[in-house]
Amino acid sequence: MRIGGIDIGSRYIKHVVLDGSQLVETYKVETGEDPFTQCKELLDTTKPDALVATGYGRHLIANGGGIPTVTEIKAAARGARAFFPTCGTIIDIGGQDTKVIQVNSEGSVMTFEMNDRCAAGTGKFLEMMARALGFETENFGASCENSGYEQVAINSLCAVFAESEVITLISKGIRREAIGAALHRSIASRVASLAKRVGVRQDVVFTGGCARNPSLKAMLSERLGQDLLVAPNPDILTAWGAALCAEQSPA
Repeated sequence: MRIGGIDIGSRYIKHVVLDGSQLVETYKVETGEDPFTQCKELLDTTKPDALVATGYGRHLIANGGGIPTVTEIKAAARGARAFFPTCGTIIDIGGQDTKVIQVNSEGSVMTFEMNDRCAAGTGKFLEMMARALGFETENFGASCENSGYEQVAINSLCAVFAESEVITLISKGIRREAIGAALHRSIASRVASLAKRVGVRQDVVFTGGCARNPSLKAMLSERLGQDLLVAPNPDILTAWGAALCAEQSPA
């Protein structure tokens, strides 16, 4: 049976189809201004036998298409455990929020916290800062690794004020790689503090599109005192977890 999971995020819609435990189809498209139509076009293409939706836009497709839903917390936990059975903590940095999820030895969610009231420490924040510094978003982290330039600090935790700080530092002649590294340190410290409030259980899995960022991964690892596990496609783990939930919730 072909089972599907669709994760409707603030920036991207991720959709996977599994045949048993094998990934047979994967899609990632921008959410845009009409996510319902985007989802409908994807599902008309893949036609899974069973489907579960997750993400911030899951209720839109549930109401419009009668599709079962699960929270992104549960879906992220299922997806992370599928790749890393020893997972005890999940750090998921998405487009509009950051989630830290603690799971027990059976994979059930014990507790979690979210930063969803401010863009700082999210994928959107990184996009804004990369644009302000003239970097391509995809290469931002790699461009700021081991910059070798002077260390500067970004003091504001507000995305708007942080951008103002960046502009001020640029005007002082600070190299953009040094500013970028400072931004990554600021995010890593913020996320590590969130993780420590939840309680960090080994092993730690890093998911979401930001898990592709090597600077952020390295700085988080340093602050948490352990390596972070990252799947080959970390941005689809939540959709994968939703697909696994579809095994028990046929459409």
